[in-house]
Amino acid sequence: MTAKLSLQAALADPAQLSVTWELVPGRGAREKAQEHLVRMAELAAKDARINAVTITDNPGGKSAITAYAMAVEAKRLGIDPLVHFTTKDKNRNALESELYALDRAGIENLLVMTGDYPVKGYAGNAKPVFDFDAVHALRLIVKMNDSAYTKLAPTHFFAGGVVSPFKSTEGETMAQYYKLHKKIVNGARFIITQLGYDARKFDELKKYVAISNLTVPLIGNIFILSLPVARLMNKNLIPGCVVTDSLVARLEEEAAHSNKRELQLERAAKQYAVLKGLQYEGVNIGGHGLDYNDVQYIMEKGEELSANWQDIAAAEFNYPQAGGFYFFEQDAATGLNTCQPVDRRQTGRGSSSLKQSMMDMVHEAAFDQKAPLYPVNKAVARYIDKSWLKKPFTLAEYTTKTITNECRFCGDCAMHELGFICPMSQCPKQQRNGACGGSRDGWCEVYPGKQKCIYVQMYENFKRHGKEERMKEKYMPPCNWDLHRTSSWLNYFNDRDYNNNKD
Repeated sequence: MTAKLSLQAALADPAQLSVTWELVPGRGAREKAQEHLVRMAELAAKDARINAVTITDNPGGKSAITAYAMAVEAKRLGIDPLVHFTTKDKNRNALESELYALDRAGIENLLVMTGDYPVKGYAGNAKPVFDFDAVHALRLIVKMNDSAYTKLAPTHFFAGGVVSPFKSTEGETMAQYYKLHKKIVNGARFIITQLGYDARKFDELKKYVAISNLTVPLIGNIFILSLPVARLMNKNLIPGCVVTDSLVARLEEEAAHSNKRELQLERAAKQYAVLKGLQYEGVNIGGHGLDYNDVQYIMEKGEELSANWQDIAAAEFNYPQAGGFYFFEQDAATGLNTCQPVDRRQTGRGSSSLKQSMMDMVHEAAFDQKAPLYPVNKAVARYIDKSWLKKPFTLAEYTTKTITNECRFCGDCAMHELGFICPMSQCPKQQRNGACGGSRDGWCEVYPGKQKCIYVQMYENFKRHGKEERMKEKYMPPCNWDLHRTSSWLNYFNDRDYNNNKD
């Protein structure tokens, strides 16, 4: 019998397609979902082809039993868990505490994500936390693995991240890829895709990683799609998962068939075959009510179909978003992509607001370290910082920035790095290092149709001036809450803000 490989070993083996199986714990301690998870983990432990079970963390932003509790049970049963480690509900100290607990339990595999925006809860909606974004969490994990932060015994986490190539607009797509760079530079050792059914987008991600020299294993997401769930995803009610109108129409036709479940499983097996043909290093299989026999069928049927993957890709996974942007030119022969990027000079000029232009001018004249007024402003700021003027100056700054940028008074301002768009006030998830995966058609996941994703706005602003590449280059440390309700201008000129963060 073939020995079971760990997830890390399977992803490193070019002859192996790693398989992870997503299990979703529900609410309660001993309810049906929890007992199902335990039974399926026990069966997965006996199958050498399944390298880990993925355990979700409050999916949809709703409360459920912690992923840690169920991961410990899975580990005891003999299968490595891959824990969804999200930053939405805990501040940085709570995240660190959870990492200690995971390390003590011998749980090493982590899928680091921002997570879905919290909804519902006892006596009303839960308060979102988002103290860290996914890039911050990955960086913390690297520091803990190296003993560079805690000076304690090193941890041994194998942490990865998520990317969504399934975006319709240029700004959304590029924001995802730019954040992907940051995730990998800051410690992501594998990447799992969001959920979609467009083979050309799966191919795009694989080629983008290759031409960008991002040496990281890719895991493709497979989801057994039922009609009710497809309709929710189609409306972006399960954020980030893309199911087009044409795919919903096909599922509606299939709903009348007596063998609709078999059709759903066959589609998943075909997706397995396509991902293997595209040379993904792994697949992540999920779906509501999925049992071991279903996963077994997908793996076996997928292997059987893999020799014919290109025909399957063209016939079964051709569900593009209307007018959607692709990073590469299309290959007319295969319907997938060439290795030639599209000329983005021809895909829209970008836009720039009057407010941004004015703020750029002010920054270049007074705040940039090469600015002519910088030495004078630094000297004045140092004087004000030690005088009675400090309090009125701080109030004046806060008032001005509240009018122009809805300032939240964090005192550790990063707006000038981010196109003068405040992530603390204008992003519901307070993302300082790039877009989350939940936007749709350029709209924010939390305020669809009302507010554009700030990183889409940022991309368009930067593109007009040919500066969009900077979105992947600058790591933004988390906000230092020691500086809350203080003057960010005084903190900047007195060397107290994130620019002096030694992380």
